[in-house]
Amino acid sequence: MSIELVGLALLMLAVTYPARAVPLLAPHFEQLPPPVLAYLRLVGPAVLASIAAVEILVRPTDAGVELAIGWEAVSVVACAAIVAWRRNLALGLLVAVVLIALLRAAGIA
Repeated sequence: MSIELVGLALLMLAVTYPARAVPLLAPHFEQLPPPVLAYLRLVGPAVLASIAAVEILVRPTDAGVELAIGWEAVSVVACAAIVAWRRNLALGLLVAVVLIALLRAAGIA
């Protein structure tokens, strides 16, 4: 086991823990106005969605970056459609993962 990344993990802990601990340590945090609480609840999913979108839709090239529409993007659209239709995120994610796994196993993706 290598310990090369322990410093990075500790730095990540020092940066992210205070943001996660604010609701636990700040008095009356739950008494913020409802729009503020709704906004704060959606920050995490929005950041994760933006990271996922870049990982799926952007491909580095010698000249910079380019938009890449591939099978992964198709699986994301399928996931979003199932979530919108069935209101079930777990089912949508499962369909997306199985779709990509099957396409990769078949050598298509």
